[in-house]
Amino acid sequence: MAPVHRSFVSLGPLKPLMDKCVHCGFCLSTCPSYLLLGQETDSPRGRIYLMRAGLEGRIDVTPSLVQHFDTCLGCMACETACPSGVRYAPLLEDTRAIIERHHDRGILDRLFRQLLLAIVPYPARLRAISWPLPAVGFLRRFPRLLSMLPARLRGLIAVAPSGGLSRRQPPPLTPAAGVRRLSVGLLTGCVQRVFFADVNDATVRLLAAEGCDVIAPPSQGCCGALALHAGGDAAAKDFARALIQTFEGSGADQIVVNAAGCGSTMKSYGELLAGDPAWAERARAFAGKVRDVTETLSGLVPFRAARHAVDLRVAYHDACHLAHAQSIRQEPRELLQSIPGLTVVPIAESDICCGSAGIFNLVQPEMAATLGQRKAGRIADSGADIVVTSNPGCSLQIAAARRAAGTGRPVLHIIELLDASVRGVPVVDGSS
Repeated sequence: MAPVHRSFVSLGPLKPLMDKCVHCGFCLSTCPSYLLLGQETDSPRGRIYLMRAGLEGRIDVTPSLVQHFDTCLGCMACETACPSGVRYAPLLEDTRAIIERHHDRGILDRLFRQLLLAIVPYPARLRAISWPLPAVGFLRRFPRLLSMLPARLRGLIAVAPSGGLSRRQPPPLTPAAGVRRLSVGLLTGCVQRVFFADVNDATVRLLAAEGCDVIAPPSQGCCGALALHAGGDAAAKDFARALIQTFEGSGADQIVVNAAGCGSTMKSYGELLAGDPAWAERARAFAGKVRDVTETLSGLVPFRAARHAVDLRVAYHDACHLAHAQSIRQEPRELLQSIPGLTVVPIAESDICCGSAGIFNLVQPEMAATLGQRKAGRIADSGADIVVTSNPGCSLQIAAARRAAGTGRPVLHIIELLDASVRGVPVVDGSS
């Protein structure tokens, strides 16, 4: 075997993961980039071949190689489809970290990515930069004007929420209604905190109604998901250490997350910090407590809070980092079925990503828009009155695609719908 190229040395320990890939091709029909581009090198098994070629010293980090990894959404549908149990996530994350260390992106591309990762994970900065949002709805009325803007700016305008920003924080402690069943720590998130504070409010109310003390440390920061998925492994580790430290002394039985992308990253902290002797065990212990909010609620049966009827047809969109990265599919559906009068309708191609994928819809707006249109079309075909999902990025992406298609019906977080049912209030659009 040729000597390993220095750029790919860190992939060495992951070679057993590559070797599990038998190139059967089951992943192809589930891979969004392969469906759109039709190239083997833009498929999971093609990218694994490129990783192996780098590890064997046959290729270097070239613009051509980088392009094939930039088109990957990191949706992990390939992991669900793989009969050999290939774990693609750590392979992708490590390769992207290699790319960011060894590839010299063009100045505009580099600055755009750096700005995103310097702003989005920090709620105060995100609020500060989002002051033009009230004008977003106005700008969308002039498609000819928008067509003159750079693609990435058009993409930002397309997915940006047109509603107001929030500075609300859940109380540091919300006591359980009645006898306590669990004590849970709540991740309040970054995008969630600024644009979807209603989701956090609904999460606190619902958990408390079902007998949970809810602890929401006001000092908590980002979980590191965006940085990790974009190749910023060092920043992701810093975020992880800070978040672990924030919750360690809380006494929480579980750490509850209402954003699928955040939850999948937090569950991987044990691997992320495995090489850090001071943090490895703490990270494993923390990761073992992380639960998606639908996991926690589905474990609290019989439900304590009565549900009021909601006479609607609902399409449930599986967020990729919930269904594929965390293998959580049944719990959300069971929770929806607990609502009287509700009809859950299936969505065709439910395993195909909506195109959000962290910052993918901002750095690859054309591909993301095509996937969003595809998802909006499948939702429209379902005949649903509203859409529910479990990730803020999915909510923004699907709402944008439905607006563009003229089918802008409500897109809610599943917790908002459950909370409305428990309180007996009308279901409203949480995606504006």
